[in-house]
This record gives sequence, structure tokens and C-alpha cells, in this order.
Amino acid sequence: MSKKYIKQTQPFIVPTDDGKSIKEHFGLASTDESKYSVAHMVAPPQWGEPYQTPQFDEITFVIKGRKKIIIDDTEEIVLNAGESILIKSGCRVQYSNPFDEPVEYLAFCVPAFSPSTVHREE
Repeated sequence: MSKKYIKQTQPFIVPTDDGKSIKEHFGLASTDESKYSVAHMVAPPQWGEPYQTPQFDEITFVIKGRKKIIIDDTEEIVLNAGESILIKSGCRVQYSNPFDEPVEYLAFCVPAFSPSTVHREE
């Protein structure tokens, strides 16, 4: 009989070189789950990443701080602590933290995040 739950005590720590902390609790890297992924992230002040056009829906929930999101080069959104957003698969999006404090947030991806399906621009 399979276990009815998984308590995650050792998330997969994703190696980064930009100062961002990524701990995947459930997903391809941590539990070999392909249907969804859940990651806890902390991005330092003045952090940013290139545009991407992922093949998954991504929900972001901000715990502390603020996160800037640019959608299709036309819409700029700032998420504050306690706010969330759903970015649909196929949307061109850029995430950043141009503010003077770290941003802590959770990211939920359906299907699971994968480096091969995020399609980050160079």
C-alpha cells in the first residue's frame, strides 16, 4: 500500500548564481512529481531574471516584501505580501525584485517546473 502523504523535511536546494534561494518541496527535482511543483523562494534586493515563456501555469504567493512582474512587455504588476497571481502557460513574463528588501514567496507550477519547459530568454 502506498503512503497517503509525504511530509517534506529536506526540500531540494536548487543551485543558483544570482543570490536567489530556491527550495523545491515537491516537483521533478525533489519528489519526481511531474503534475505540479511547489517551491519556497527568497530573492535578494535588486534581483531579476530574463523573460521566459513557460509551458506551465504558475501561481506566486508573496509572503514578505514585494515582487515585480512584467507581462508581455505591456503590463507591470507589483505583488505585495499577502497577494497572489496566476500567470497562465504560454504567457511571456519577467520576474524581478527591484526593491531594497528581499522578497519571500511560494511558487506553485502546474505541470511541474522544468528547466526544459520554462523557456528563459538569453
